[in-house]
Order: sequence, then C-alpha cells, then structure tokens
Amino acid sequence: MIQVSVGVDETATQNGVGGSTEAWEQFYTQAVNQEGIYIKRTSYNHRMRKQYAGIGYTYDADADVFVAPQPFPSWTLDGNHDWQPPTPKPDDGGLYGWNEAELKWVAGQ
Repeated sequence: MIQVSVGVDETATQNGVGGSTEAWEQFYTQAVNQEGIYIKRTSYNHRMRKQYAGIGYTYDADADVFVAPQPFPSWTLDGNHDWQPPTPKPDDGGLYGWNEAELKWVAGQ
C-alpha cells in the first residue's frame, strides 16, 4: 500500500523534527516502525523530488524523484522524468487536447 500523509515541514522543530530532509524522513520512518514502510518527503512547490507526490505517482529511487502517471499509452518518459507526446504540442497559444486514437493534438479541446 502506498499512502501520502501530511507531516510537519522540515524547517519546523515540532516533535523533535526539523533541520533537514534526512531528519524528517528518519523521524517519520521510526514513528511508523513497520517493515517495508519507507517515508519520502514531497514538496508542494516542486523544490524537492521534482514534484509533489499524488495518487498514481511512482517514486524513482535511482533519480530520487516522484514521477507523474503516464497520461496516455503513446507518451514516453524523457530524461528529465517528464512525459512527452509523440508529437510536440503546437505553441501558437491555442487550446489543444491530445487525441490518443489519432496520436495528434486537436484544436479547441
């Protein structure tokens, strides 16, 4: 089971937690104290582990980042851990939606 929980900020000193990411993770891992449970901090402002962890996200331990769910089967993960479509989205400022059946961007969606 994977669960996202709220804890104190790493700069806070509540409950003896604070000062560093490592101290935060160690405190919560010890508090849970269950085999196979690993605590990884995530950040709303994307300053830590690339992006905020959410439902369906995975954790890449080698890169120490959270990865968003794959939006469509045809999209691939790039070296920066971002999902990329097979064709780039037009950059003309218009509204576009991805059409997976046709593998292209469709205007007005």
